[in-house]
Amino acid sequence: MISGITGTLHTRGIDWVEIDLGGITLQVSIPSTLAQELGDIGARVHLFTQLLLKDTEPMLYGFPTAEARRFFQMLTTVSGIGPRTALNLLSAKDPQSLASAIVTGDLESFTGIPGIGKKGAARIILELREKIENSEFFIEDTRSLPDGNAISALTALGYTTIEARQAILSLGNVASLELEEVIRRALVHIGTLSK
Repeated sequence: MISGITGTLHTRGIDWVEIDLGGITLQVSIPSTLAQELGDIGARVHLFTQLLLKDTEPMLYGFPTAEARRFFQMLTTVSGIGPRTALNLLSAKDPQSLASAIVTGDLESFTGIPGIGKKGAARIILELREKIENSEFFIEDTRSLPDGNAISALTALGYTTIEARQAILSLGNVASLELEEVIRRALVHIGTLSK
């Protein structure tokens, strides 16, 4: 297992880079958004990596964070989602945004991502929702809620933790809202689901 590489940026393409490791140069497939973030040719870079076999040929995939690599690993467990499609997803959205879209069942968030249609998006949501609800991706997202009390307030009203989390995540960015407004909007959202 090659879990990470550190070396000099040798060459770059739209969705790949070559990293010189001091006599050995590795080609690494990366999310397209990462290619320009790595700096100039000759810059020292570190990538978290995943080695996969593609038709018996080893392919190395690189990510800016261990979190992005873990999300890539989760995406490639979904039937019909290969490494290229998983990279397209991570090129379009960061892991937290993808986690939020999956947990809230937001099919529209996947619109326009190459290789993902409505059926593929539905399959991702179906196969990963529970895994993400029980993972650090989901927990980290709820920490940014105002005062950290919105979920507690909704559970005190009788909703399950999962219902409360999903309702709050469906609201999008709530950082600028008062706690009472977050709770009110979450209750409205829950009310529309029960009709």
